[in-house]
Amino acid sequence: MPVIFSHELDVDTLQPGDFRVTTASGNVGKLVCVTMLPAIDPGELRTVLLVGDFGSTQSDPPVTVEIVGNLHSIDNTVNFKGAMIKVTPLNSGPTLILAETLPKTTWRLGRESNGRVGSSTGCPTEGVQQIVRVVWAGGVTTANNKEPGDLERNAYRVTVKKANGSTTDVTPFALGDLADNDNNHELCLDTTDVPVSVSFPAGYLTDPNNDLNPATSIKVIQR
Repeated sequence: MPVIFSHELDVDTLQPGDFRVTTASGNVGKLVCVTMLPAIDPGELRTVLLVGDFGSTQSDPPVTVEIVGNLHSIDNTVNFKGAMIKVTPLNSGPTLILAETLPKTTWRLGRESNGRVGSSTGCPTEGVQQIVRVVWAGGVTTANNKEPGDLERNAYRVTVKKANGSTTDVTPFALGDLADNDNNHELCLDTTDVPVSVSFPAGYLTDPNNDLNPATSIKVIQR
């Protein structure tokens, strides 16, 4: 079960005892371990995968996750202890949960995946004016378990604001952060207009349970 945080985490403060998963019957799920894999590229340390017995869609499904230990953000500005969130039904498809612009100092253009965990592709070396990272509620691939291609790239819509205040929709000219099986994509943009939101239509991507995504959208955080 993935849990996505608003800030990157200090992994030294992360342990299984930080989490309490409660099922529909009120039972506390048995947590075996927690891991940040596979979303461990720079800037991605906000998705924690909980591994354990939390019930199922057919029998006593999980309903809430609570942080019961001192789990800190990487910049030590947030202690997530006491935070609680409802669990998305297990048979629901993946949705966008966060979008943010990436500071230019963090761009890694032209990189290729070597097939290892945490090794993902980058945006092209030419033509990039901005990069928007989008985070899905879980790992996503196409329905045939392949990485997104031009069909999925063209499905992304980024609403941008022009200097005169008007808005228009653009599509990324390339996708980065592929080939690592995580829940992040980089939208490579060739415009300097300000990104304000990202949307994606239903039926293109699936989670590990092969649930297709519903139509989804998210506002872009300016970093």
